[in-house]
Amino acid sequence: MPITLPRDLPAYRVLSDEGVMVMGQEAAFRQDIRPLRIGLLNLMPMKIATETQFARLIGATPLQIELTLIRMSEHRSRHTAPEHMEAFYHTWEEVREQRFDGFLITGSPIEHLPFEEVTYWDELRRIMDWTQTHVHSSFGVCWGGMAMAWHFHGVEKHMLDRKAFGCFRVTNEAPASPYLRGFSDECVIPVSRWTEMRRDAIEAAGMDVLLDSPETGPCLIEDRAHRAIHIFNHFEYDSDTLKREYDRDIAAGTPINVPGHYYPGDDPTRPPQNRWRSHAHLLYGNWINEIYQTTPFDDALIGTHRQTLGEAPERV
Repeated sequence: MPITLPRDLPAYRVLSDEGVMVMGQEAAFRQDIRPLRIGLLNLMPMKIATETQFARLIGATPLQIELTLIRMSEHRSRHTAPEHMEAFYHTWEEVREQRFDGFLITGSPIEHLPFEEVTYWDELRRIMDWTQTHVHSSFGVCWGGMAMAWHFHGVEKHMLDRKAFGCFRVTNEAPASPYLRGFSDECVIPVSRWTEMRRDAIEAAGMDVLLDSPETGPCLIEDRAHRAIHIFNHFEYDSDTLKREYDRDIAAGTPINVPGHYYPGDDPTRPPQNRWRSHAHLLYGNWINEIYQTTPFDDALIGTHRQTLGEAPERV
């Protein structure tokens, strides 16, 4: 089954050209099935690139996905055309009465700020609390995952001496986890951040580390008490995303190291190779599958139950 997107959303054409099955909203309405409703709270400045990256991954499963693009009600994007935001995005206030099978909160390039100094922190706190009553499964990405771990558990983020930047090996710490079904013992993932959360604090808060790295610390964690997983790195990145970040900083004169283990021979004149694509599809496909297996068919029941640590997922 395809992912349902507006036909004039840029991601529709990009993904169609890549061979991803996409469906216009009119055709989706004619199918007599309940699609999984996934909300994407997009906090990244380059909205179009980010929405395309996530749509590519969640649209690669056999299930029909209805993707809703969401923005903060109290924040205006400076890097994406107002016409695009008006045409394709809903504010959280506009969708807060709705229920979602899955909900993604992206990263944001504001990790140097204490959480409470982020201009939209109060609204984001309300959204994170709202996920506990209106969302079946949440997925926090990079800063979004750190924000959820801080909000729900008080896990602190720590500034790094230098930016973790490149492609780093992570080890599979929980091969029996349904989210890691099909994963290798090790895999590679892009990393681009100035902060980290530490394993001892994560585990002390009752969360489980699923993927970990001796170089860059915890990568993927599960928060069973809040029906959530968080990833601090970037499986969703395109092959050239780190290159574009590196080239941008070099052009601006910003001190930046060559992204490690990314270019062949660490030579930035050579085209980078994508070594994480298959595991990216595995992780997001496994997340979608877990949602499908456990979410109530009656979407009015979403968020009306709470799973606790150690409790087996509800099968309905």
